[in-house]
Amino acid sequence: MDENNEVHTQFFDAYTRALVDRDAAAIADHYAVPALIEFPGERILVTDAEQTKSFFESAFEQYERVTDTDVVVTVAASTGHSIWADVTWKYQGGAPDERNMYQLVRTDAGWKIAVLTPLELG
Repeated sequence: MDENNEVHTQFFDAYTRALVDRDAAAIADHYAVPALIEFPGERILVTDAEQTKSFFESAFEQYERVTDTDVVVTVAASTGHSIWADVTWKYQGGAPDERNMYQLVRTDAGWKIAVLTPLELG
């Protein structure tokens, strides 16, 4: 898995920039289609990139005062086709911190988020 050692760092650096810039199109480009979002009590099947873009556009208000974020990425497991990354987001500017497990999958277009599951902060 040596070839994947830096994938998570490069991926989440670019993803963080897109989030801080509130660039919904760039954020959506980080997601596979289809993808699955496993919110507590709600499962969202993403079947179109526009769905992801619209979701993030509607969520930007809660991050309105965020100017930067500290991101801690821990790889829980990896294979040649998937990387499971436990990511803690510490927002600077007022939004509550978050922790998510992301399953990245290798696609023809590069690594993409296939599954996102919120986790408890801890």
